[in-house]
Amino acid sequence: MAELLGIKRSLVGAYEEERAEPRLEVMQIICDMFKLSLEDFLFKDLSESKLPYLQKRRMAKLNEDRNSVIHLVPVKAAAGYMSGYSDPGFIDELNTFTLPMLSPGNYRAFEILGDSMLPTPSGSIIVGEKVQDVEAIKTNDTYIVVSKMEGIVYKRVEKTSRTKKQLTLISDNPAYAPYNVNTDDVMEFWKTQFIISKPTGRPHFDVNHLANVVTTLQTHVSNLQGRIG
Repeated sequence: MAELLGIKRSLVGAYEEERAEPRLEVMQIICDMFKLSLEDFLFKDLSESKLPYLQKRRMAKLNEDRNSVIHLVPVKAAAGYMSGYSDPGFIDELNTFTLPMLSPGNYRAFEILGDSMLPTPSGSIIVGEKVQDVEAIKTNDTYIVVSKMEGIVYKRVEKTSRTKKQLTLISDNPAYAPYNVNTDDVMEFWKTQFIISKPTGRPHFDVNHLANVVTTLQTHVSNLQGRIG
């Protein structure tokens, strides 16, 4: 719309939110686009109902935000979540936030601890979308898995070929061995959509080690040059 009007995108938003009024030449372009007379554009109610356009837009935005609200399950609430995950009263007590890039849906965020999913650091927030059917699980994708035996874990999931009743949970950190869970024991799956983590410190480089590496490489290059010569 901004490109068609030859104005900045932010200015379109200012028009919609009544923070600015378009110049006459801009209004004329709008009239031409929608085949309206300038008189109708200025004085006629063009909404499809009695509800003004701006109010309808605000209501739509409000409903969109409500659909995309994300409840956060911190580590300290993990134990309570195991019994209250289906209790609307418990869920309503959790803190919430929204992410503008998410489309409307059923989302939840979980704080994870430990190094089993490195390079995803401990303390990260995993934002997941609810998976309604275990058949929708995709091998090698990451999920928050809420199960009776393991509690709340963040893992890469692999479907086993032997039986649909069992899934293999795999850590990205190879120091942790994979293990199986029965789908009957799983209460919820949340497919990872975003990972929110704190910035890490600058990596520490051992200057002496780097110097030794460079020296070794120079020696190898000299040897190769000698052989070629």
